[in-house]
Amino acid sequence: MANQLDELNPEIREEGLDTNVIVKKIPVEVGAGSKIFEVALWVCGIIPGVVFLFMKTNAQKHFDQLQQKIQRNASQIDNYLEQRVMVLQNCARLLDKAIDLDKSTFVELAKYRSGNGDVDAARNEMSGQIENISRNINVAVENYPDLAAHREIADAMQQNMYLQREITAARELYNDTIDQWNRDIFAWPTKKIVAAKNGYTTRIPFIASKEIKEKAKSVFF
Repeated sequence: MANQLDELNPEIREEGLDTNVIVKKIPVEVGAGSKIFEVALWVCGIIPGVVFLFMKTNAQKHFDQLQQKIQRNASQIDNYLEQRVMVLQNCARLLDKAIDLDKSTFVELAKYRSGNGDVDAARNEMSGQIENISRNINVAVENYPDLAAHREIADAMQQNMYLQREITAARELYNDTIDQWNRDIFAWPTKKIVAAKNGYTTRIPFIASKEIKEKAKSVFF
């Protein structure tokens, strides 16, 4: 029999391949063979039938617990997303403060030093104004935490990066649990029979948005 995959004669896609998650839930179904199997166990004796009934009870318990785990994983993602929104909102407010402070200090300082003020003004007055602005900056750095907003912005962005990593990790954990669910509902005979009886279907893993995918293809540098 020939190799199903031949690395020496591969099909080459020069344009590459963009994969996407298929948003389709597959229902679990069992045929007549599974029903015959259950009946046969009871025909063989009370013990095989009871044992299989006990196994189905455990399978139902397994699915109940797995659904709770999926909910917990999804909730964890929501928690990190909420924290990230709060961090970014705080960062936006800090940026507003920093921009206002820059306009009232550094911009004015640059203007005076460049001589774009009143050229007819006395040099002593010009020097005094520069010193006043410089002194105000020093006071702000020491006593006013708003200028430290620049540092706080950096801290906020670090928190943002940290939360993004946590969100990614939480999504991986969520996808792992979804993968376990999708595999277990088709595990014949016990789990698949229970899943079919309850009308279970496969679940959809995390899907990146179209906007995120487009940004990932962009050139950043």
